[in-house]
Amino acid sequence: SLMVDVTGQTRKEKVLLPSYLQGKKPNTIPNKKIEDPASGKVGISSLATRQDLTNFHLIPPRVTFGILKEGCIYATTVIMKNVGVNFSRFRVKQPPPHTGLRVMYTPRPVAGLQAELEIEIFAMLIGGKDTFGLEEVSHDIEILTETETLLLPVKANILS
Repeated sequence: SLMVDVTGQTRKEKVLLPSYLQGKKPNTIPNKKIEDPASGKVGISSLATRQDLTNFHLIPPRVTFGILKEGCIYATTVIMKNVGVNFSRFRVKQPPPHTGLRVMYTPRPVAGLQAELEIEIFAMLIGGKDTFGLEEVSHDIEILTETETLLLPVKANILS
């Protein structure tokens, strides 16, 4: 029970449940679900009561490149894993060119598997204010799925 601790004593403070047990995921924006008869619904009775049968997790949930040298290209891979029972499609909204970011992936339905997203950054200084040779790039990459919009935070520091 959540009312008592491991010693059997009544808890003095409330137990905070993790976001995955509350049914929420960080860095997501729910979409209005539109019923699509061709979306690959699975009619298993034990799972039919769940509302969200398509669910993606990003591994890692954020990308931090660290300190990068200006004029070089760096890349890392993020795995987008479908932990739901239905196949689901997704697409990535490409970041603006001034960020130096680009996402490369193969658009396809993901059914109980995973897709790889390659995040590439061309380290460039935008300028503007005096940054003492170090400029921070921070952008949330939008991944649009059938049920929600995932936000993948990407950060890097560019050294001139």
